[in-house]
Amino acid sequence: HFLPSGEYKEGAWNKEYVFLHHTAGWHNPYQCIDNWANDDRGSIATEFVLGGPSIKGNDDKYNGVLVQSFPEGGYGWHLGKNGSQHMHIHSVGIEVCNFGYIVNGKTYAGQVADDSQIVTLPKEFRGHKTWHRYSNKQIEILKNWILFIAERDNINVRAGLPALIKEKGIEAFEWNEDAYYGKVKGLWTHTNTRKDKVDMFPQQELIDMLISL
Repeated sequence: HFLPSGEYKEGAWNKEYVFLHHTAGWHNPYQCIDNWANDDRGSIATEFVLGGPSIKGNDDKYNGVLVQSFPEGGYGWHLGKNGSQHMHIHSVGIEVCNFGYIVNGKTYAGQVADDSQIVTLPKEFRGHKTWHRYSNKQIEILKNWILFIAERDNINVRAGLPALIKEKGIEAFEWNEDAYYGKVKGLWTHTNTRKDKVDMFPQQELIDMLISL
């Protein structure tokens, strides 16, 4: 479901990093890409978007549906301000459809979350304990996708966040200087390079998947 020309950067750039994001929005990956196509922010996008269940708990149509938004080798401005322009161009990104933190049963946008879509962490992450749950299907497909990209682009996806989790536990999801400056090639989340982001939180099932790579 490719973006129009001009909404991403073309080329055949070799990739050295993988970055995980979540959308802070609804569950339809096609709609997410369409929103990128119709906004006025330019070529801000990731190569892949992974659909999920509706926050309302009433729609699984897109749960685990992985959609490609531009051709292999291209890139979008998906990392924002960081310490490495090289990393931005030479990274592959995936957006996981997920609203993020939940406060008093509602998303930041005011949408009521079904109980089936809520997970409570044992410890706060970026100021919140309650989050929109990553589904089992999302985590399953995310693992398959990571391993596919590792083989396609010859990236060591066990380096970076997965290795750091084994050393620091959930603290590995916080801002990391080596990630910010692109010093460690491998797999990271957007939160590792931005102190102001809250995407990709340390849900236990996600942690288990990452250390199993």
